[in-house]
Amino acid sequence: MNIAIENWALLRNRWLVFIHDLMWIPLAVLLAYWIRFNLGMIPPAYLQRALLVMLVALPVHALTFWVFGCYRGIWRYASFPDLVRILKAVALGGLVTALALFILERLQNVPRSVLLIYPVFLVFGLSSSRLLYRAFMDNLLERGAASREHVLIVGAGRAGELLIRDLKQRGQLTPVALVDDDPAKQGHELHGVRVRGYLADIYRLIQLYHVKTVLIAMPSATRETMNKVIQICQEAKVQCRTLPSLSELARGRIEVTRLRPVTVEDLLSREPVELDMRGISVFLKDKCVLVTGGGGSIGSELCRQLIQLPLRKLIVYDNSEFNLYQLEQELQLLPNYERVQLVLGDVQIAAAVAEIFRHHSPQLVFHAAAYKHVPMMEVNVIEGVRNNVIGTKIVADAADHAGSECFVLISTDKTVNPTSRMGASKRIAELYCHELNERSKTHFIVTRFGNVLGSNGSVVPLFERQIAAGGPVTVTHPEMTRYFMTVPEAAGLILQAGSIGRGGEIFVLDMGKPVRIHDLAEQMIHLSGLQVGRDIKIEFTGLRPGEKLHEELFYAQEMRRSTTHPKLLLADCFATNWASITGGIARLERALETRDLSAIMNLLVLMVPEYKNSSEAGQRVMSPAATDMKTSLRIIK
Repeated sequence: MNIAIENWALLRNRWLVFIHDLMWIPLAVLLAYWIRFNLGMIPPAYLQRALLVMLVALPVHALTFWVFGCYRGIWRYASFPDLVRILKAVALGGLVTALALFILERLQNVPRSVLLIYPVFLVFGLSSSRLLYRAFMDNLLERGAASREHVLIVGAGRAGELLIRDLKQRGQLTPVALVDDDPAKQGHELHGVRVRGYLADIYRLIQLYHVKTVLIAMPSATRETMNKVIQICQEAKVQCRTLPSLSELARGRIEVTRLRPVTVEDLLSREPVELDMRGISVFLKDKCVLVTGGGGSIGSELCRQLIQLPLRKLIVYDNSEFNLYQLEQELQLLPNYERVQLVLGDVQIAAAVAEIFRHHSPQLVFHAAAYKHVPMMEVNVIEGVRNNVIGTKIVADAADHAGSECFVLISTDKTVNPTSRMGASKRIAELYCHELNERSKTHFIVTRFGNVLGSNGSVVPLFERQIAAGGPVTVTHPEMTRYFMTVPEAAGLILQAGSIGRGGEIFVLDMGKPVRIHDLAEQMIHLSGLQVGRDIKIEFTGLRPGEKLHEELFYAQEMRRSTTHPKLLLADCFATNWASITGGIARLERALETRDLSAIMNLLVLMVPEYKNSSEAGQRVMSPAATDMKTSLRIIK
């Protein structure tokens, strides 16, 4: 019923506007004749012809008004596109009217100037009515602006302009000032809102204009800019909201409804990563792609991005039924879901992996299946090594035997001078893939990066839960730092690395500057509207087994080289002895079968000489055979 009433009101308003426009046609003709005869009396003979002009012009212009959509717009929001439609409709109507009069009466007693002047009056009448109505409504809104919440907008670019336009149309918030660090924009206005200073002036403007909320309209804002604005808002005790990043806005409009509270991802994010989508699309076109660990944080994001690219088939392989179910529910809502096949299985089972390659013959493999939680793997080393080392070997060997084009191992910064069993196991996986690349037609590529915001087990969800519970927030060490990047950014760069890699490379994702975990905890508490120490306490628990104070992205011996993409660096990989690495993994397999923890730990040290675990350094006992193996496994640059 309500919908019917709304439709009737809309239809009624359109007919009223249509009648208004029709009334302007004879008025415009009379005004044109009046101008033609120097604002004096119109001779009777010409006045009769004026009636004929009106009779011809009315139906012609009525038709062109409808054809050009002059009634699609709403007067309240009349704008330049509405004026363009009016100009087109009047121009065509004027030409058709003149042609019709020429055919009917050869333009007898119809001054040629009238046919040129009346369309001008008609355009003026139709457009001025709409603009005056909009100005009147805007004035009413301005009168009520004093009682609405004042907001200050950071950013006087395209996003800021669109945001102000939407704010004024909705009339819920009143933009009172703009700030921008571009000197060329100072003193200029956007829709009546003036740029009144730089970012450093935000606090002063908040006090001057009684601002209640600061809106950040800078989708490409850097981490430093976001931190600066947030800090000022916290000092001024006002709310802060932001537009999504450029990647989030890629498919959406810039409007008030897109504003959201600032998150820790905004504070830690950097300049948006631009991918070579053309190159990635060519790389993936008509290919069958396998993603192992596809239900995890990185794997699932890879699947979200892959399904939008022109591949032939996407095989998602994971050992978690729940993760696969969740991903299936999400992918079903996206286009091209018919290309997806979800398979429940374990990378540690060679027969199951072989069956996947036999049935689907994947040309591209993204190996994201891994156990990654450092403290958990310190006490579950057998399963961690079995999954990260043996599981990787099984999938890599299957790709080699099947003749896959490319295999991308998703590794971690914890492989560099590892202090954890997880890091050591992933380092062995890196070395095996590098050596296998030298003996295979398949291109084996390694991608190495740090912590991923919002991933399973990440520190950010942990802090969020602790803050929601009232604290305390637990930080291991006041000086601990970590590299961070977002899940979409990591997945996109993995695809980019696969597209430009030729085999044997270790791609290191540019992680920017490391972030102090203590600072991260403080920022998250502030973003929750709470105060550190007063509302939420931060407690230091000490480093856990296997944890480092600072992570590294490169070995000291690894030369850093640039690539064709500014966010991807190359690390020169160490060479190892193929017989030694395969022999070491074979011994690992036997030790895993017998669950000989001592042998496993000795083998980790032998195969990764950089691995340092001070808590067990004095407990390792090496046999003569193991000593010989360590000699053969010396890393050669």
